[in-house]
Amino acid sequence: MFIDQAEIYVRSGKGGDGMVHFRREKYVPRGGPDGGDGGKGGDVIFEVKGSLSTLANFRHVRRYIADDGKMGGPNNRFGKSADDLIINIPPGTVLYDADTGEILGDLTEDGQQLMVCKGGRGGRGNTHFKNSRHQAPRTAEKGEPSEEKNIRMELKLIADIGLIGVPNAGKSTLLAALTNAQPKIGAYPFTTLKPNLGVAPIDDYESVVLADIPGLIEGAAQGAGLGHEFLRHIQRTRVLIHLLDGMGEDPIADFSQINTELSLFDEHLAEKPQIIALNKIDQPEVQEIWEIVKEELEARGHKVMAISALARTDIRKLLMKAVEELSKTPTLEEVAPLPVYRVETDPNEFEISREDDGGWRISGVAIERAAKMTYWEHYGSIRRFQKIMAALGIEDALRKEGIEEGDTVYIADFELEWQE
Repeated sequence: MFIDQAEIYVRSGKGGDGMVHFRREKYVPRGGPDGGDGGKGGDVIFEVKGSLSTLANFRHVRRYIADDGKMGGPNNRFGKSADDLIINIPPGTVLYDADTGEILGDLTEDGQQLMVCKGGRGGRGNTHFKNSRHQAPRTAEKGEPSEEKNIRMELKLIADIGLIGVPNAGKSTLLAALTNAQPKIGAYPFTTLKPNLGVAPIDDYESVVLADIPGLIEGAAQGAGLGHEFLRHIQRTRVLIHLLDGMGEDPIADFSQINTELSLFDEHLAEKPQIIALNKIDQPEVQEIWEIVKEELEARGHKVMAISALARTDIRKLLMKAVEELSKTPTLEEVAPLPVYRVETDPNEFEISREDDGGWRISGVAIERAAKMTYWEHYGSIRRFQKIMAALGIEDALRKEGIEEGDTVYIADFELEWQE
């Protein structure tokens, strides 16, 4: 089954907690701190695997969670870091943040990788907090929390040349005649319910990839039929072969309709080079209208040729015209490269708001992460958290807002009491 859209939940691994521990050995009555660091949590990484062609693997498994890092141990032993979680996807997959709509990456090449959720770093053990004034610190860090995202994936076929036209125009027949592809062919609307790819040889050393894009109906740009699903694949192609159905009711009207749908979906689609061909010229009825169609399209500034995909009349000539146009067309990366990494906001930024009970809510990446990494049962860790709040400017901001002794402060899932 061809699946070209999927949505999944991914979460990286949490960092392992650092340990509060003191060296205890015979004849060493005052052993120093020797709590080890926690291990790093696993990253979530998408990797292109060239042998895949659909997103069908994501139909049943929709949650991907990397392992957490292990806790640090005594004697300065480091906790084990978790393995990264690798998620294989086919080439041509665009990854979006499903909640914000942002493009996270556009992965096209075999082996290309994109990390979407970074594993939390391991928390530091109390060894790191020893100094000349604090010889026995009861301070350590919990592991950095994990990251999570809802990921929407869209697969866009990667092809040099796309075959477009109304349903039943003969695109599948033409693809089969030019390549080794074996698409299903039949005389009914929407014969092709999924895009097909084929490789057409040019000479002994070169070949081009063709995509048979399923027939478009009026309203496709608004999602009618399977419009959005099909139009998306045309965005990948550099040159279009626009096949007109010579046996259709009005080939000229079909030509205008298809180009209108392309423009409505993406204004750049209508600007792609098009090689126009009237199909089924082996039929007497089509031969009768050929000159009329040719004159009308030439009057609009278009060049058109006549072929028969079934009889294979002039199909090689059509292909070479498309290849010639392809050589003059820049690659997709040269025209509009998509970003691979999103720009992150400043993690030190924060917001202060009031809760219904009169408490104060502090929201921000850095402060929430620090709260989750704090050992609240150790006084030294609490003092360190207070220093972080001061360094980020949160304490001063709260005082300016009018916080008073005994007020409740909420940070992430933690409830604190304000004390001067």
